[in-house]
Amino acid sequence: MSTWLITGCSTGLGRALAEAVLAAGHQAVVTARDAATVQDLADAHPGTALALALDVTDAAQVAESVRAAEERFGAVDVLVNNAGYGYRAAVEEGDDADVQRLFATNFFGAVAMVKAVLPSMRSRRSGAVVNVSSIGAQICPPGSGYYAAVKAALEGMSGSLRKELQPLGIQVVAVEPGGFRTDFAGRSLTGATQPIADYAETVDARRKENDTAHGTQPGDPAKAARAIVEAVESGSAPGLLLLGTDALAAAEGILDARRAELEQWRTLSASTDFED
Repeated sequence: MSTWLITGCSTGLGRALAEAVLAAGHQAVVTARDAATVQDLADAHPGTALALALDVTDAAQVAESVRAAEERFGAVDVLVNNAGYGYRAAVEEGDDADVQRLFATNFFGAVAMVKAVLPSMRSRRSGAVVNVSSIGAQICPPGSGYYAAVKAALEGMSGSLRKELQPLGIQVVAVEPGGFRTDFAGRSLTGATQPIADYAETVDARRKENDTAHGTQPGDPAKAARAIVEAVESGSAPGLLLLGTDALAAAEGILDARRAELEQWRTLSASTDFED
């Protein structure tokens, strides 16, 4: 039995993951900005679940969530940084305050949680950190520049963190889901308030009011949750775990395109070294 601390459990993948962790016989600290939205999980599993209020942008709540988890269950074995939301806007349209809030939650909040759990994990020479990213970090759709950027930042941090922690017995995995039937494209999606007409052809189809994907995505959150549990329990989770056939197809296409472009420009790229 291990203890998982999961951020953003009120709906979607976070809730599905909490349910999968508890069903597998583990202990779970289930969190949301409003603890009432996850209290039912704790009520259904009074011996193995703890519901806490957690806004990952609040340093005091971050510290308190880890303290409470350790007090109740002894230690946090697995941290899952799932809290976050989507933001769609052409790069030029992005509101500075909105973009700062996006990074505060989706990136800096995850970093704060990592820093809070690592001292105990390092002392025990065991643990796992799961950072939930998105295939958007690779495909970079028009209208999702800021969301792609924040997830790319999370993945870059995860890659370095993995190399830093692997010798200490701690796993780090970034998870890249494709489209899953969650609230991501519904309640959790925000966007530009002042669209620019010149971006109609590239961005308008992805604006929240025009997006028809909500409720039709191919991915099953319950299956994604079980896949994450399986990867962590294996003890040798990959650095990057893709979830969904759409994510796999997109990643394969990107790899092929990048290889072709690399070869096309190889001579110019190689021409910049000093000549001995």
